[in-house]
Amino acid sequence: MSEKTIALENINPVDILGVNDKNIELLKHFFSKIKIISRGEEIKIIGEQEEISIFEKKFQLIITHFEKFGKVNENDIMEIMENDDFFIQKEQSNDTLVHGRNGLIIKARTPNQLKMVEACNQNDLVFAIGPAGTGKTYTAVALAVRALKNKEIRRIVLTRPAVEAGENLGFLPGDLRDKLDPYLQPLYDALRDMIPTQKLLSYWEDGTIEIAPLAFMRGRTLDHAFVILDEAQNATEGQLKMFLTRMGKSAKFIVTGDITQIDLPRNQSSGLIQACKILQNVNGLSFVFLDKQDIIRHKLVTKIINAYDANSNSL
Repeated sequence: MSEKTIALENINPVDILGVNDKNIELLKHFFSKIKIISRGEEIKIIGEQEEISIFEKKFQLIITHFEKFGKVNENDIMEIMENDDFFIQKEQSNDTLVHGRNGLIIKARTPNQLKMVEACNQNDLVFAIGPAGTGKTYTAVALAVRALKNKEIRRIVLTRPAVEAGENLGFLPGDLRDKLDPYLQPLYDALRDMIPTQKLLSYWEDGTIEIAPLAFMRGRTLDHAFVILDEAQNATEGQLKMFLTRMGKSAKFIVTGDITQIDLPRNQSSGLIQACKILQNVNGLSFVFLDKQDIIRHKLVTKIINAYDANSNSL
């Protein structure tokens, strides 16, 4: 008789075990020869070593399924019991980028978002440029999370210029991190959609996912990383050149921005506009231009952008 304890690290036990241990009761049906005891964040198994080993293998598949698809239900468990490759087949059956929290399916939703995905698959550096609401940042984060889950890279680095859009950064309360958090909120929101809370917290703590202002990139070499520069229209020419030259071995870079919303002082030029001019014909990178047809926010967003464009053209 052997005994084994499995710890559920960085996972909410309810997500795996089910409400009132409903999933554990189902596992007991499949493993009637061993005793399964759930205690908080631990599972204790008692029985013959061969049966325990089979249980461990299947239980790891359940955890892997949750990490890939954001949920585990009774049907998933039954499929896993019958087919070790179930979650792999499920992942390959459609064009889903990431299965987010609670089974949220995240995929390219417009033709130009799909171009972003294809460009990222084919190039190590992609520029995604377009107006607000076109899903540039969200798609880029989904691509980064997909790469992390598939173990194609070791970490994700997300960065933005700390440029104020009408507010004064100095008057915000707290330390530098507290002051910067509002500017990085869209990145936090995307990550929270795609990664379970406890897992996301562990990624932040161990540096697997890093969020930092653009100025902190100077002097670094980013190897085996998926790096996203968001709001790149607010990077100066020198800052954007500095950022692009941080690319290390086995790295993927995506630069997103909206050249119609530049918040730089008038005496500074946007590095994103310069990059569009001087890098257009460089091999190994790609430019994807999103437009009003890609807007996936509230339908009023498209109307608002059209109204502002019309007003600008009439001046």
